[in-house]
Amino acid sequence: MKLYLATSNRHKIDELRQMLADAGLDASVETPDVLGGMPEVVEDAGTFSGNALKKARALATRIEGDALALADDSGICIDAFDGAPGVYSARYAGEEATDEANLAKLIREMEPIPDGSRGGRFVCHLAVVSAQGEERVFEGVIEGEILRERRGAGGFGYDPVFLPLGRKRTTAEMSAAEKAEISHRGKATRAFLAWLQSGRADAVNGTVAPIKP
Repeated sequence: MKLYLATSNRHKIDELRQMLADAGLDASVETPDVLGGMPEVVEDAGTFSGNALKKARALATRIEGDALALADDSGICIDAFDGAPGVYSARYAGEEATDEANLAKLIREMEPIPDGSRGGRFVCHLAVVSAQGEERVFEGVIEGEILRERRGAGGFGYDPVFLPLGRKRTTAEMSAAEKAEISHRGKATRAFLAWLQSGRADAVNGTVAPIKP
């Protein structure tokens, strides 16, 4: 089986490939490049699931057979900011913002937030669409707090300031395997893999819900 992941982010590609290998699933992960590139998609749905579905549906127009198009939309949601930046996490500091610019802005804007009120979470919605139009969305969430200073050189995005609840290291201080075990993307991906291994049943332990177009 071929899985086409709607991203050019090498971290996400490598994460999915490793999780497939760990699960012993016979599937390959391809980028949209092998299909002629990713169709242009305006991520204006306003929700993680909506944006993920828009990307997965667009990519699914270029696949066939038993292949699946996958797309995730994820971000960091800060309690003190009423859930922002949320779906705008990747462009928090502007449309062409780098990870460093986004991280610097978050640290700066959270500086006045007192300890004890710096909670937040990483959220990931992973949309899966088949060539025949079958759709599912899998969700993963990890709770934590936002630190005042960067810690760790691993991961990407907001990882250097995100300390998961009950942990002593940020997600940037963890190994890729350790992070995948607890991360929002890891949780969403494992729900997808469970669904795939089950023969694509309608539900797996309540983690899967059909999504109407």
